[in-house]
Amino acid sequence: MTGTISRRTVHAVTDLSSHQASPQRPGKLARSQWTIENRLHFVRDTTFAEDASKIRTGHGPENMSTLRNPAINALRAAGHRDIAAGIRHVSYEPLTRPLDLLGIV
Repeated sequence: MTGTISRRTVHAVTDLSSHQASPQRPGKLARSQWTIENRLHFVRDTTFAEDASKIRTGHGPENMSTLRNPAINALRAAGHRDIAAGIRHVSYEPLTRPLDLLGIV
């Protein structure tokens, strides 16, 4: 950070009343969406190359997403901050580590 302060005007459309929509509230709502984007969608795209996936028909994309989300959550719950490294770690012993990760023995 350079310590430089800047000001930007952003226009947004909302269904919040004027009493509910203080200048801070829409900004907070917008930033919370980016938290979701960074924690899940970014990981799914960079680690699993979801945007480049050839699975595009029927329920395939939703099914794969349904499988990827719990995998990411299980790795995070096990303390893996880097999901790609966690997947590599689990893949080194594919018959035991995934089951250990899920608490299945």
